[in-house]
Amino acid sequence: MIIFSTSRLAALLLAVCASLPLHASAALFDDDEARRAVLDLRSKVEGIARDLGARIDVKADRTAGLEQINQNEQTRQEISRLRGQIEVLANDVANVEKRQKDFYTDLDARLRKLEPRTISIDGNDAAVGASEQSAYDAALVIFKSGDYKAAAGALDAFVKRYPESAYAANAQYWLGNAHYAMRDCKTAINAQQVVVKTYPDSPKAADAMLNIASCYVELKDKNNAKKTLDTLVSKYPASSAAQIAKERLARK
Repeated sequence: MIIFSTSRLAALLLAVCASLPLHASAALFDDDEARRAVLDLRSKVEGIARDLGARIDVKADRTAGLEQINQNEQTRQEISRLRGQIEVLANDVANVEKRQKDFYTDLDARLRKLEPRTISIDGNDAAVGASEQSAYDAALVIFKSGDYKAAAGALDAFVKRYPESAYAANAQYWLGNAHYAMRDCKTAINAQQVVVKTYPDSPKAADAMLNIASCYVELKDKNNAKKTLDTLVSKYPASSAAQIAKERLARK
C-alpha cells in the first residue's frame, strides 16, 4: 500500500484544483465568485490534507508502537524460555552431583569392606582382608556340613591363594582333619606335618601333632605314634594337646 505524506497529499489536491478548466469556472460564476470558490475549495483541500496527514502520522506512530510492543513481548517470551532452560540445566546439574555423591559414598563403603580388619585368631591379633575372611569362613562351613571332600578342596585352595594369611595355619590344620575324616591317614599326616614345620608357633601346631599320632595309630604304626606324642609333650608342654598326649602315653 502506498502512503503519502501530508505535504505531498496537499500538493496533489491543489494541483487537481488548479487543473480545473478556467472556462468551466467562468461559465458557472463571475470572476469574483469564481476566485472565492477556488480559494474556498483550496482551503477545504488543505484542511482535508492536514487531517489526513495527522491521521496517517497517528497511524504510523501506533504501528511503530505496536511493533515495539510485539518486540518487547517476543523478548519477554525469549527470556522466559531461557529461564526455563536454566532451571532444567540447574536441576540436571543437581541430579548429577547427587549421583556422584551417592557413587562415591557407595564406593567408599565398598572400599572399607575390602580393607583388612584386625581380628583375634587363637589369641593373636591379625589383619585379615574381606575376601580372605569370606573364603576361610566358606571352607569351614563346608567342613562342618560333613562334605569333607569338598571341604578339603576349599581349604587346599585357600592355603595356596593366601599362604601368608593369619588363617593359613588353621586352614592347613582343618585340611588335615578333612583327610582324616575321609580315612585317608597318609594324606592327613602329610597335611598336619606342614602345620608343624611351616607354622611351629601356631597354637594349631600342637593339635596337628596330636592328630598325626592318631593317624599313626590308625595305620598300626605304634612306634611313630609314641615318638610323635613324646615330641609333642616336649615341644609344647603347656598345651592342652600335650596333656592329652601324656594321658595316652600313660595308657601304653
